[in-house]
Amino acid sequence: MRSRILKGWTLTRGFYVLIGTLVIIQSYIDQQWFGVAFGSYFAAMGLFSFGCASGNCANGNCEVKPKAKEDNPT
Repeated sequence: MRSRILKGWTLTRGFYVLIGTLVIIQSYIDQQWFGVAFGSYFAAMGLFSFGCASGNCANGNCEVKPKAKEDNPT
């Protein structure tokens, strides 16, 4: 878990953490508790690098392999 938090940081991960934190703070100030949960999801997604947002899959493999073309033109 520690390596997942400390390694592999990209600009997008930092952006998710920053925006999620700002949504949490603003929602807490306005006492909009649904917004706190919404911001927590995005902050956690950036912090723990889960989800496929910006290519950061939980298993680290988001590549989609193209289908092989068939040579039979029928």
